[in-house]
Amino acid sequence: MSDTFRHVRVRDEGGVTEITMLDQHILDELVIRQIGEEIDQAMVDASSANMVLNFERVDHLSSSALGLLITLNSRLQDRDGGLCLIHIAAPIAEVFRITRLDQVLRSEADFASARSALLSEG
Repeated sequence: MSDTFRHVRVRDEGGVTEITMLDQHILDELVIRQIGEEIDQAMVDASSANMVLNFERVDHLSSSALGLLITLNSRLQDRDGGLCLIHIAAPIAEVFRITRLDQVLRSEADFASARSALLSEG
């Protein structure tokens, strides 16, 4: 499965759904809400509750976007799945470290590492 929405591209590969964020700046409340809706649709269509969010195009996130990630992580865990973030820009990684979200949200270097980590948990 591969679908492209306005703000995300979704690809399902071997029990893990990869969602690539298409926006460089995820700051606007309306955009964040739309991203949430697109991810919700991807969760409905997904073959499992394991998800990788690819941030290779993202340079900036707002605090509301961080809230979306925390909520998504909880929802996936409630479904016996997991969330892993990949390709995090240094400034965003620093925000995760300062807010201690790096202890809540798992990150890996690339999709293969993230997929392996998620599937080994199950």
